[in-house]
Amino acid sequence: MNAAARVTALHRTGLTASADPAFDRFAAMVRAALRVPIALVTLVEPDRQVFPGACGLGEPWQRQRHTPLSHSFCQHVVISGAPLVVEDARTDHRVAGNLAIDELNVVGYAGMPLTDQTGLVLGSLCAIDTAPRRWTAAELEMLADLAAACSDSLRLRIAGHDARRRADQTGAALDRVQLLLRASVALANTSTAEDIIGAVRDLVTGTLDPAYVGLSLVDADGRIELQSGRDLPPHLARQWRGYAGTATTPSALAAREGAVVLLPDLNAVLDRTPDAAGTFAEMGWQAAASVALPGAEAPIGALTFVWKRPYALDAAEQATLAALAGYVAQALQRAEHLSARENVATVLQKAMLTDLPGAAPYELAARYEPAARGEQVGGDWYDAVRLDRHLALVVGDVTGHDMRAAARMGQLRNMLRAFLTDRNEPPAALLRRLDAANQMLGRITATAVLGYLAPDGAGHRLLWSNAGHPVPLLLDATGVTALTGHDPMLGVLRELPRRSHSRHLAPGSTVLFYTDGLIETRDRLLDDREQDLAEALRHLGGAPLPELLDRLYTTFAGDDHEDDVAMLAVRTPFRP
Repeated sequence: MNAAARVTALHRTGLTASADPAFDRFAAMVRAALRVPIALVTLVEPDRQVFPGACGLGEPWQRQRHTPLSHSFCQHVVISGAPLVVEDARTDHRVAGNLAIDELNVVGYAGMPLTDQTGLVLGSLCAIDTAPRRWTAAELEMLADLAAACSDSLRLRIAGHDARRRADQTGAALDRVQLLLRASVALANTSTAEDIIGAVRDLVTGTLDPAYVGLSLVDADGRIELQSGRDLPPHLARQWRGYAGTATTPSALAAREGAVVLLPDLNAVLDRTPDAAGTFAEMGWQAAASVALPGAEAPIGALTFVWKRPYALDAAEQATLAALAGYVAQALQRAEHLSARENVATVLQKAMLTDLPGAAPYELAARYEPAARGEQVGGDWYDAVRLDRHLALVVGDVTGHDMRAAARMGQLRNMLRAFLTDRNEPPAALLRRLDAANQMLGRITATAVLGYLAPDGAGHRLLWSNAGHPVPLLLDATGVTALTGHDPMLGVLRELPRRSHSRHLAPGSTVLFYTDGLIETRDRLLDDREQDLAEALRHLGGAPLPELLDRLYTTFAGDDHEDDVAMLAVRTPFRP
């Protein structure tokens, strides 16, 4: 380890024992992604360690932003040049006795090297737990990815320092540094390829000013898939939507070679990428640069910039595009990971919602839609159980909007199903029994409404009990009526009294059960939305139930609702 060169590189970062917003964001991302109480961006100086990025550190350390090396785990990362992963610092011979264990409450530790452009290790990006922690491979991979991005930012700080020493290049160099610093933030907030394209386009406007920014990915068969077709005329978008990876286009060439493809003028385009010549002529483009998007084993695609004038990138601009491509590749991988989690969450939720039973003589329909953010799938559910004497109807909503809420929903729903089939008791008694079991087994907080529907003389009777849930709506010949009567939600207090309510339903009556995701918005009072829902239901009285639910969902929730939506509708026969 060249100590003098490392000290020089630390100085060139311009970072010391004070908070830096960009590196504080890296610490915050680590803390959120790995769900740890403390995360740090640490640089190791000759006689101390400093924290330009820190999140969750106790005082006075969070304010001071430095400790002596007697408190440093990160110095081991610097000395070895390799990650340091500790499950329990109190028993690990490498760090046992380090003062940070007691004074900073460092027990579980995972640190990844932060390097400059020459490979010198300047510090570490670390996740810290205050209890023993068995780090998973996925967590360490995510931390390594974030450390790579953090290292890029350090290198950009060093590049910025060097650029400031060259007076004739100061303005352009600072613009590029700022571009990539903005990129680290902007791309961290993207979740789809379309978001990423928009972010890159916004970032390079005013600096490189390309006429077009293209994003292409390599599929499993080695074909090139254009992701930025919306910015092209429709016929060109169709032409380049998917094509052979052996084609001679800027994107295909960059993805194959894993390097920057520079096409400073039309002669270079015709010479190296003749398959793209027709498109360049039609669009009036004269120059391009395409950068490979790095992947774990091979490039995953290419980022392409096109200009309507000859344009030769200098070495600094090439380095900027290469760094930007690294950010884009990481953002794409995060988007893919998020998409996979969203799919898992949605499948889990829908798997817990069973098919509706035969309900004759009643008409029955239901609909469930997860929140617009797929990973925010939560604890809304509906259920219907055909029993000997009646049809049981349930709609509920467990507190929370994550995978845990979905799992808790499954527990509560299954307990209620068991009680329904085993106990011939009124709705209020069953909800009391459910809440008692819930309090003993884990106290899940939830709202629910349970109803029994059965023939009753010339019509039918609905018996129901409501545990803090939005009131069901009854539509009959007289209009729409709210079926009021609230008791407290489940999981709040023990042994609460609960009441059952009863209502005679005339032939052709419709009852709508729903969760609050259908009517909840940020800009309208819930009471007003309930009145709007009642009015909409009144106008849809003659519609078949599936159509009725579809139209209510479209009107009140649509494609951008922030919460899950569950609806259950039942209609009594029109003849007694």
